[in-house]
Amino acid sequence: MTTEQSQDQPQQQVPTLAEEASAAQEFLGGLLDVFELRGDLRSEELDEETVEVGVTGEDLGLLIGPKGQTLSALQELTRTAVQRRLGARSGRLLVDVAEYRRTRRAALEHFATDVAERVKQAGVPTALEPMVPADRKVVHDTVNAIDGVSTTSEGEEPNRRVVIVPAEQA
Repeated sequence: MTTEQSQDQPQQQVPTLAEEASAAQEFLGGLLDVFELRGDLRSEELDEETVEVGVTGEDLGLLIGPKGQTLSALQELTRTAVQRRLGARSGRLLVDVAEYRRTRRAALEHFATDVAERVKQAGVPTALEPMVPADRKVVHDTVNAIDGVSTTSEGEEPNRRVVIVPAEQA
């Protein structure tokens, strides 16, 4: 085996996003069967490195859980199942159920915009409730796109929170 061949071989073993999506859909389909739930599975490549697998249907709240905690665990289980099945993962694998993540993102963007406008008007920093990293990122991205305010994070997990501050105090 030449050096060129040995360098090529591991690259061939890295699964494509489509293969990861297929393995994730198979895992999630089995999970739906075990829980006797009905749902439609779909996948969408969000960018070159990210694929989202979604489950839509009725009565899927069990898979979301309070504040999306069960969904977060489901995403980690799915990632682990895909990695074990394919031997590796090449990109980011996201799981959404009943469009919970999309709805949550839109609500967080709206909330963050409202708070940022109040901070701009009052000139007083505002600390938000503790959030998971993904939610904090949405808030940071949303607020930092607004002139006159910025964000910082403070605290330690699981009590880490975003603070929205007027730009002149940043």
